[in-house]
Amino acid sequence: MPQTKRTPAGEGLTNLIPDLFRLNSLLFTAGDRMVARLGLTSARWQILGAIIAAERAQPVAWLARDLGAARQNVQRIVNDLERDGLVTFETNPHHRRAQLVVLTDKGRQAFDAAMRLQLPWVNGLADGLSVKDIETTSRVMSTLRAKLTSNNDRETSA
Repeated sequence: MPQTKRTPAGEGLTNLIPDLFRLNSLLFTAGDRMVARLGLTSARWQILGAIIAAERAQPVAWLARDLGAARQNVQRIVNDLERDGLVTFETNPHHRRAQLVVLTDKGRQAFDAAMRLQLPWVNGLADGLSVKDIETTSRVMSTLRAKLTSNNDRETSA
């Protein structure tokens, strides 16, 4: 059986993946530190952001899909957010059991406070990086995410 070799791009991506894992971990750790005094974690902050970014109230499964996360994990965090008064559940007219997740005023205030803390931090982090490089990185990551999502969809439907 012949040994298949990676393409140059495949080799480059293979070398990049461990750095992406480390970067993700560092971002979550920095986020946790940044918003801890607000009673948030990076995961809670991320879910509040997904709720705000959605055009309308969504069930947990849709939020999880948008975040590329497991529904069970998002459900656990949404339940914690609801317990703390940051979100509430509303009846979903399209599905009896899948309630809609709605941000409360307290949740909006917590998210806004987190974003105020993030502003000087992200500006400092971006210092010395070119907008062009950031945009290129964003396009590459979006393309990889789309390919992975497409692959997952095909595997799920098979």
